Amino acid sequence: MTAFRTIAWAGALGVAALLATPAHAEDLRLAHWVPPQHPLQPTGLEPWAQSIAEASDGRITITIFPAQQLGAAPDHYDMARDGIADISFVNPGYQAGRFPIIAHGEIPFYFTNAKGGSKALDQWYREYADEEMGDVKFCMAFLHSPGTFHSKEPLTLPADVEGKNVRPAQGTIGRFVNMLGGASVWVPAPEARETLARGAADAITFPWNSIYIFGIDGITTHHLDIPLYVTTFVLVMNQARYDGMSEADRQVIDEHCTSDWAEKMAAGWADWEDEGRTKMNADPAHTIHEPSAGDVQAWRDAAAPLLDAWKEDVAAKGGDPDAIHAALIEALEANGALYQ
Repeated sequence: MTAFRTIAWAGALGVAALLATPAHAEDLRLAHWVPPQHPLQPTGLEPWAQSIAEASDGRITITIFPAQQLGAAPDHYDMARDGIADISFVNPGYQAGRFPIIAHGEIPFYFTNAKGGSKALDQWYREYADEEMGDVKFCMAFLHSPGTFHSKEPLTLPADVEGKNVRPAQGTIGRFVNMLGGASVWVPAPEARETLARGAADAITFPWNSIYIFGIDGITTHHLDIPLYVTTFVLVMNQARYDGMSEADRQVIDEHCTSDWAEKMAAGWADWEDEGRTKMNADPAHTIHEPSAGDVQAWRDAAAPLLDAWKEDVAAKGGDPDAIHAALIEALEANGALYQ
């Protein structure tokens, strides 16, 4: 649809003259799997694409394909690798175990916010991206605002997960659910509502406002008020498509694949997600459970073994988990995003 084309957005902004198609134009296909009205698109991907168009004097335009139009959510990394999409929005945790280093970002109680957290994640992961994602052009890593458990019945302590079916956000949370005696129900976000509605899951881990945009607010009415976890995301590009661009155009892409852009990509989405908690607080149909200090410590203690499991995964792939862990803590502290 032309509504999703960068050239259309630019025209709406009154700068269509910049985008007159020049010789050697590049029209890149960007695939993602959330709805087009999800804030990732209007506050993140569209401004990023617009900036690329302007910086390249219109040589590079980006057509956005939302809502799994080019393929299923778990396939988006391979879609970029194989050229089905030129650029893809990827949740590495949808393929648990494939990208063990970046999975550290999935461990609960490390990130306190998405803005500085995204900048920290990107700065840290750039040192390791080639080890895990060397068959694509890595662009940036970022994350959503901290999410939590949303459930049909109260779920306030780790023991409450036992016997529950939970749709986890990513592989590490799936492992956490299993550690607590629950069962992980693996479906990507676009399929989560149906899974909960038909009773195949009792709870979901999600950021706050996404409960509304995916239509889950009428199903899960109990919410644990704790910044439990984040989900890591990456934008990756087909390597051959990047290599085939002119030097000037590759420079434009490189200037838009930075830690500063990672923070910008996350910022609007983060603000929007946080509004969901405020909305639920004002909605009598929803109950927000605020944990005591002891309850928070119980959750932190329950999650502690996940770090050891992550270290084993990284070491099995030949990495130095202690050094990688220390580097992430340093980046989080430097960007004011470390959970205390």
